[in-house]
Formats: sequence, C-alpha cells, structure tokens
Amino acid sequence: MTLLDGQGRPLPPFAADEAETLVGFLEYQRATFAWKCSSLDAAGLKATMGVSTMTLGGMLKHLAFYEDHWFSHYMRGNERDAVWNDGDWDADPDWEWSSAADDSPEELHALWQDAVSRSRELLSETLADGGLDLPAGRSRPNGITPSARWIVVHMIEEYARHNGHADLIRESVDGLVGE
Repeated sequence: MTLLDGQGRPLPPFAADEAETLVGFLEYQRATFAWKCSSLDAAGLKATMGVSTMTLGGMLKHLAFYEDHWFSHYMRGNERDAVWNDGDWDADPDWEWSSAADDSPEELHALWQDAVSRSRELLSETLADGGLDLPAGRSRPNGITPSARWIVVHMIEEYARHNGHADLIRESVDGLVGE
C-alpha cells in the first residue's frame, strides 16, 4: 500500500529493500516537481526570479531530456528519443532550457510525463534484468560505465536540486509554498 501525503505525493517506503527505497524517493521527487509545475499557464511556466533565466517550463523540458538521457540513452543503451534531435545543441548547449519558451504548457507537461513513463518502464526492466548493480548499457565519454544504482541516485539528486529552484519560482508566481 502506497501512502500519500497531503499533496497526493507517494511517500517513500519506510521499510523496504534498497531498490524499492531508491525508486520510492525518485517517485517522491518527481511528484514534488509535478506539483510545483501544476496548474500554471504559459506566463507562469515562463516566469523567472532575479537575474536567473531559469523557468519552470525550462525545467520541465530539461528534466524530460535527462529522464531520456540517463534511463534510456545510458542505462539501456538506446538512441535518444527523436524529439531531442530537433535542437541545435552546438549553437545553444542549453537548448532544452531556452526552447521551452516556444512550447505550450500542454506540450511541456506531455513531454515530461511521457519521458517519466518511459523511464519507469526502462528502470523496471533494468531491475528485472540484474538490479541496481547492473552496469549501464552505454559508457560515458570518459570510458566510465555507471551502474543502475548510480543513475537512480543521480536522478534523485537532479530532481531534489531542481525542486528547490521550482519551489522558489512557484512561490514568486502565485505564492504556492510547501516542500
């Protein structure tokens, strides 16, 4: 039985094995991010704070890219999803961030949700194929091959870091606060 908090986020299990615990924390971080980006129009997703150009829309696209990058491209050794071939990454290394301003809220949410769904399936396959110790299907450019465990922990860190940014931006948009 999955326990939910007051925002409908699944709480990580309090007593489970390593894989269930890590996946539980990843799902909690994903749900926190979804909550911070929910119910906003295009202006809300394009809002910035201070001198930063970071937006919630940019984060949606960035995290969609990293879901594909780590779970599909590296962990399972697949080619990147075709949507990531549209950008001019050489001219704009932050293309996923900057191009998000041209996408509708519906497109951004769908892109992220689809990427998360694919990542969940790929992670389930990986856990069934060998668990967290399984080496990634693709090595990094430096020749190092991370384990599935490293990828999951890295994605928890990626979401946790951006959830802090999302919390500040969302509060500036409409006052929504909470962890």
